Amino acid sequence: MFKIANLGKIGKKKIIISVIIVLILVAGGFFCWQQGREIKGSPNDYVIKETTEGKIVENKRAGLIVKVPEGWEAKKVEFEEGAVNFYPLNAEVELREGKIVLPIKSGCLIQTNVVYKKMDFGQIKEEVKYTHYWLGKIADEFEEITIKNHPALKNTFDTQKAGPGIGIYIPIKNKGCAFYLYWGLGEKESCLQEFNKFLETVSIK
Repeated sequence: MFKIANLGKIGKKKIIISVIIVLILVAGGFFCWQQGREIKGSPNDYVIKETTEGKIVENKRAGLIVKVPEGWEAKKVEFEEGAVNFYPLNAEVELREGKIVLPIKSGCLIQTNVVYKKMDFGQIKEEVKYTHYWLGKIADEFEEITIKNHPALKNTFDTQKAGPGIGIYIPIKNKGCAFYLYWGLGEKESCLQEFNKFLETVSIK
């Protein structure tokens, strides 16, 4: 009986540590499509560069191009398949080991990443719900929408550990592009306007 009790404690500790790692390494949504599969991408897939039309982020392998909002920073996330964070210069965020910790204190945070895995809306919902469960789900709503002529799944959520946010998931053939928005207290509407303008710049081949 003593050994079984100790194994239970160890299991609980592992779960707690896993949740903390998820929170520290970036946003909660970033890991929704990362579970139980081979890592096929790389942070090197993302290139941030200046063009005549402004700064862009390009992932040639995924056929993805997005424009960096004017006056915002774009920083690559050097983890597994990688991701890119976008945030205004006046955003107040906490960094831990170079990673953004949620919820953010003020301003807006947009994140994009690509997962090389074929999934339908039902599978995406299940993985998103699973992630939000461990983050302490408060609210979780799903809606089917269209982004640049691509069917997409919109998820509006709130969690105890990562705060509120919106996730947009666009599955195309054998890959999926995801975009996330997080905001500081009282800044949802202004951040949502920036997010909608950001999504207008998205190009996926």
